[in-house]
Amino acid sequence: MSTKKPMIGIVPLVDEERESYWMLPGYMEGITMAGGIPVMLPLVSNMQDIRQMADGFDGFLFTGGQDVAPECYGQKRLPQCGQTCPGRDQMEALLLEEVLKRDKPLLGICRGIQFLNAMLGGTLYQDLPGEHPSELNHHQTPPYDRPVHEVVVEKDSPLYKLLGKERLSVNSYHHQAVKTLSSKLSAMAYATDGLVEAVWMPEKQFVWAVQWHPEFSFRVEENSRKILEELVHEAGKSWIF
Repeated sequence: MSTKKPMIGIVPLVDEERESYWMLPGYMEGITMAGGIPVMLPLVSNMQDIRQMADGFDGFLFTGGQDVAPECYGQKRLPQCGQTCPGRDQMEALLLEEVLKRDKPLLGICRGIQFLNAMLGGTLYQDLPGEHPSELNHHQTPPYDRPVHEVVVEKDSPLYKLLGKERLSVNSYHHQAVKTLSSKLSAMAYATDGLVEAVWMPEKQFVWAVQWHPEFSFRVEENSRKILEELVHEAGKSWIF
């Protein structure tokens, strides 16, 4: 059996005020602990570069960050919509298309679930407090590795098959969320207030996304580790023999 580790391309975080790309250690360390080699990607729009990245990496992690621009899902911007990043939206749209063409494994986290849904024809709540008021805490304060609400896992979903649990306690830090679910995605988990918290793309090998933050909780929480490990495991399937 090959001992090579899967290479996971991670979409960069962007600080426009400081004109910098950066990365939370949890994304990198979570993939490392799961058995992969994490690499932060450049923010590029050149199609040759995008295709080479899609070919070269075994799996991809679409991270959290700025709000998804409402233009991506055909809506007008509300005053409550937060800061967006056109460069990320453009790069991720191009990369997502090429990754899906190649049926490479992909995991989205927070913004990742929102962006995936928007690019596949779904819509988003631009601001939960204004559009979907709830008693649940979807925007917790530090420390971010502690659970603040529960989600209910669909029993016929691959997430249930992986974890074997109908209810999970999760952390939560977001003000946007899936509103209308894309017809190309299926829900794997819901918050008790009805928000979609996890999705998958049935026609693909492994395209999952979660609204919570395994990159903050993997050190203390087994379910988060298992999700990251599943990405790395699926990414290694193409060359394990």
